[in-house]
Amino acid sequence: MYKKIEIGNLVTLRQGFAINKKTNHHMSEEPTQLHLLRIGDMKDGKFSIFVNDTIPEKFIAKEDDIIYTRTGQVGLVFRKQHGVVHNNCFTVTSNDLNILQQEFLFYALQEKSFYEEAISRATGAAQPDLPHGAFNSIQIFLPPIESQKKISNILNTYDNLIENNQKQIKLLEEAAQRLYKEWFVDLRFPGHENTKIIDGIPEGWSKGTLGDIAINTGNNEKKENRINYSYYLPIDCLPKKSLVYTESNDINMAKSSLVSFNPKDIIFGAMRPYFHKVVIAREKGLTRSTCFVINSKNDIYWSYLTMLLFSDNTINYATRISVGTTMPYVRWKNFVQMPILIPSVSICTKYKQFFSPIVDKLSELAEKMTKLKQARDYLLPKLISGELEV
Repeated sequence: MYKKIEIGNLVTLRQGFAINKKTNHHMSEEPTQLHLLRIGDMKDGKFSIFVNDTIPEKFIAKEDDIIYTRTGQVGLVFRKQHGVVHNNCFTVTSNDLNILQQEFLFYALQEKSFYEEAISRATGAAQPDLPHGAFNSIQIFLPPIESQKKISNILNTYDNLIENNQKQIKLLEEAAQRLYKEWFVDLRFPGHENTKIIDGIPEGWSKGTLGDIAINTGNNEKKENRINYSYYLPIDCLPKKSLVYTESNDINMAKSSLVSFNPKDIIFGAMRPYFHKVVIAREKGLTRSTCFVINSKNDIYWSYLTMLLFSDNTINYATRISVGTTMPYVRWKNFVQMPILIPSVSICTKYKQFFSPIVDKLSELAEKMTKLKQARDYLLPKLISGELEV
């Protein structure tokens, strides 16, 4: 086992940028080169809020900066981010690279005992917060510098493979979105040149509602029935604007009000701000009742329905019809009233031929990522602590 030392003796912390009335002029309504690095956006790699270049340089993340989350979701660790660090995070930098390698520090902050200490020292019930002093008092394992390098190289190999899978998933999802837009938004589907437009829609298509092709298949499961499931997919594990997921939770962490899902069901976050969470289930499991579990009434529409639910129009519609003030949500009876175009069976059949291989490949990549993450997370604490020698 390696020796432990308080991390405050080894690193310098730099607080993120506070967004308030005094600093609001730094925000930009148009996309800029600087993202605002919020926790949820860093987790999903999808950024929507931008900052002007008037921001002080000390708040701008550099390539090798380690970003640690201190408020709300305490204890998450990020790197390779470019943008402005939000106030719910701080950066962590080694004071001396001959004593503590920055790459090793990135993994040491993810070690289980360090994470648990951080969570236990966070204060506040509704919004946990980890003060700098509490963070600095946590101890980390400190191997010799050569061991640090070897450990980092091993773990970095897994992260590189995970990152490559993520890139492939992103490209496939972008291809699926482009195809959907071309066929069903721009109406440039195969044979569109010779198809008549009648009352604003292609011949053979029809106007309808989401309820004409979609059904809510989720069944409420009582607490005593959880033993029939081994797979729990809470809304926190659903990525933003991605058709696949690579993380899940132990069924024992499941809360009340659960609904079941089966492979190929489409899970749709039905509570704001989760309307952007739409994924395809890969296996049988449970999720929170704050999600709709959706499938098509006719399998021929499944591919079209999946991308329809994934589209910005559907997410915007859900936002508009949401009710409630504290945690706005969508009622299924209102959601299925969304007006849609129902394409012809022949076009949906052709679309399925293009879309199905994409889904199969996405599922394959997601499964690989899940296994890589499990292997890395198994090795990480054993390598960091010295239980496994390098």
